[in-house]
Amino acid sequence: MADKTIMDMFADMAKQIDLPKIDYEAFVDIHRKNIEAMQKSAAVVSDGGRALLAKQQEILAEVGREARQLIADFKPVGSPQEVAAKQAELAKRVFEATVQNTRDVAELVQKSSSEAPKIILDRMRESFTEARAAVESRKA
Repeated sequence: MADKTIMDMFADMAKQIDLPKIDYEAFVDIHRKNIEAMQKSAAVVSDGGRALLAKQQEILAEVGREARQLIADFKPVGSPQEVAAKQAELAKRVFEATVQNTRDVAELVQKSSSEAPKIILDRMRESFTEARAAVESRKA
C-alpha cells in the first residue's frame, strides 16, 4: 500500500464508488471556448465604448457648427412678435437636436450593454451542455 500515490488512492476510491469518468480534453476545450467568449464580450464592450465616444465627438462638432450658424443667421429684427417667433423656432431646433442626440447615445449604450452579457450567457448554456456531454460520454 505504501507504493501507491495519493492519486492512485483517489483513483481506486473513485472506482469503488463508481464516479463518472471525465473527458479532460473536452473540459480543456470548454474552458478555451469560455475564454474566447470572454474576449469577444470584452471586444464588444470596447467597440461600444469607441462608438459612443465617436458619437459624442460627432455630436459636439455638429452642435458647434449649428451654434455658429444659428448665431450668424439670427438677426433679431422686426416686431417683438417676430423676434419671439424666431427665438421660439431656434429653441425648438435646439431641443429637437438634443432629443435626437440623446436618443442616439442611449441606443448605442443599450446595444453595447446588452450584447456583451448575451455572449457570456449563451456561452454558459453551451458550456453546461458540453460539460454534461463530456461526463456522460465517459459513463458508457
